[in-house]
Amino acid sequence: MARNARPKSTKFQADQNELKLKAAWLYFVEGHTQEQVAEQIGISRIKALRLLAAAREDGTVNISINSQAESIFALQRQLEQHLKLTEAIVAPASAQSEISVAAVVGHATGQYISQQLFPGATIGVGWGATLKVCMQALTWREIDDMTVVSLLGGLTNATADNPSAVSWRLADFYKTKLYQIAAPVFVPSSDLARQLWDIAGLRELRERARTIDIALISVGSLDEEASIFRRGILDKSELKSLAAAGAVGDVLCHFVDAEGRLVDHPINRRVMAIGPRDLHSVGNVVISSGGERKARAIRAGIAATKASVLITDTSAAKALLELPPL
Repeated sequence: MARNARPKSTKFQADQNELKLKAAWLYFVEGHTQEQVAEQIGISRIKALRLLAAAREDGTVNISINSQAESIFALQRQLEQHLKLTEAIVAPASAQSEISVAAVVGHATGQYISQQLFPGATIGVGWGATLKVCMQALTWREIDDMTVVSLLGGLTNATADNPSAVSWRLADFYKTKLYQIAAPVFVPSSDLARQLWDIAGLRELRERARTIDIALISVGSLDEEASIFRRGILDKSELKSLAAAGAVGDVLCHFVDAEGRLVDHPINRRVMAIGPRDLHSVGNVVISSGGERKARAIRAGIAATKASVLITDTSAAKALLELPPL
């Protein structure tokens, strides 16, 4: 062996260490997939897996979890078990004003829903301050043959807070078809509501809503700060009788009790919106709502719709865990 030659075993080990470091950097720092790591280094996927495993075992890679992220992850896992959810997403909210909670939860919802949409999907949409923010946090991509269905009627005096405006924004953003309930969200009598639902177009829309792929909704609490009362869609004088009937909040403008059952109240017979039970056959029902004061309404909304995904904030998550499990 030449005096300055490096032993083959030492050179091999050095090459392996270099590969291991490169694989670890590509995977853990740059976020490439295992397949991409293998391709970039020029090795098989199996060898890439072995290198990454070795990097963890020998301390080349030391994974630590940020304490705040760890706390939020624990909340998410607890919520999933407590409320029988497929997924819970908890956004940290430092302030508890409605605007700040809607901002963080709405942003998280926009990111989530942008990834859930797929070609040919039909998505039903509710309304509320949180969903209004959500529409500002969407990520653009071309999605062929997508359809948006508004799950609520509107207002005769159209404003930016019109219940049907959120679905319009979603459809406009992705340049898709939109089906809307062409009626006020509340009509004067239950007889008129029945007559309107008998119209062919509205009857077909209701059937379409039962077969959507994704439902994106929010919930409202039973207090003067709730959007439905604050914006004058219903008069605040109705609060007392709704509470007496057992209501804790509304889901798609249907008032429900703590276990998600529709309360016996005239308002529920005057509403032109898809009912919570109509969503039971939907594969992915997403509730986006936050704030500690909404905890009872959120739990009721999950029970009423059989929602599989909840996007909320830390204060609501902690309050939900103090309520009975579902």
